[in-house]
Amino acid sequence: MKRSNLITAAGAVRLRNELAHLWKNLRPEVTRAINAAAAEGDRSENAEYIYRKKQLREIDRRVRYLQKRTAEMQVIEHTPSNQDKVYFGARLTVADENDKETVYRIVGSDEFDVEPTYISVDSPMARALLGKQLDDEVIVRLPEETKKLWIVDIEYPSPHE
Repeated sequence: MKRSNLITAAGAVRLRNELAHLWKNLRPEVTRAINAAAAEGDRSENAEYIYRKKQLREIDRRVRYLQKRTAEMQVIEHTPSNQDKVYFGARLTVADENDKETVYRIVGSDEFDVEPTYISVDSPMARALLGKQLDDEVIVRLPEETKKLWIVDIEYPSPHE
């Protein structure tokens, strides 16, 4: 399944900062360490050289990924005009059949791991909630179970949160 390119303004800043840190700080540091380790002689038995080369490959892989994602991301910097429905960026409270309330925020697929309450816009939970409004009953089909939820509250925090 193709991942959404939506992202909050705060999420976009985080990705751009990570890319800048990797490219401007970490990669040059690792490159210098590789050159120093290579100067010590036999590279095939040089643990520092082997480790740093592996680290450089991981950095380069992440840099390529971040460059691609930041180029195609669609930053959502506004709140919807109709705030009575669940859209991207919403922070909502849902109650289950036992009246247990849970708070979620619908964010982009590159930022859901920032906070435990964040869920990806591409997740089954978010897809079931999108477009619904206050007091709606929502059936969420998850891989391991089906949940019945009710939307108790909808709010839209600042896009830069």
